[in-house]
Amino acid sequence: MFSSTSDNLGILQRARKLARVDSTQWATADVVGSCNDYLDKIFNYGFSLHKKFNLDDSNHTKLPIGTTDLVLDQSYYSFLTDEQGNRIVNITRVEIGDINLTQIDERDINDVTLANYLSVAGKPIEYDKVADNIIRIYPKSDVNTTAGITYYFQRAPSYFTASDTTKEPGLPASLHRGFVVKAAYDIALALGLPNVNILALEAEKEWQEVVKEFKVRTAGDKALILEADYLDSR
Repeated sequence: MFSSTSDNLGILQRARKLARVDSTQWATADVVGSCNDYLDKIFNYGFSLHKKFNLDDSNHTKLPIGTTDLVLDQSYYSFLTDEQGNRIVNITRVEIGDINLTQIDERDINDVTLANYLSVAGKPIEYDKVADNIIRIYPKSDVNTTAGITYYFQRAPSYFTASDTTKEPGLPASLHRGFVVKAAYDIALALGLPNVNILALEAEKEWQEVVKEFKVRTAGDKALILEADYLDSR
């Protein structure tokens, strides 16, 4: 858990203890910042392996699947946040009706301009990415369909706040100590403490645990998608 004043076993209390400081020397908000930086580092690394690793934070209470309206004669669609306001960082799959759209690379379209590629409106069969969370469909639709597009995505993790208590990182328990060490290292680095080099070594050890955790998993591993705590009933 992030904070536990009853037994001092929260990430917050353990980080201060490891760095050998107290609450007057290092604010809770700074530990929150360190933990969220570490979340970003882990998830960015996981996303870089997305062809093999479908990473999601188990603190999210909805699956990383969304729908949006299919609009007549509209080619471009952007997906900035999910239904709970979490930032979408990458689209991994797009479906329209019973068709799984084929992702293409616009650089492979050489014989015609993009404006003329599958330019007659019809039933979309392909898409390319304008950005990680913006797509263009080919051809554009010749009908309006409510919730006609289903999209799958990667999103930002569930970040900590200073008011969190029982919340834990939405990752395997074997990686939780890394948040303690990362926060303690940031404290020591900022304050110029003599234990900074030792903590740097510990932080690297914990990062190698992340690398090892991700390395042993494959796309077919059910443990790959960390969704045990999802409340969504779909």
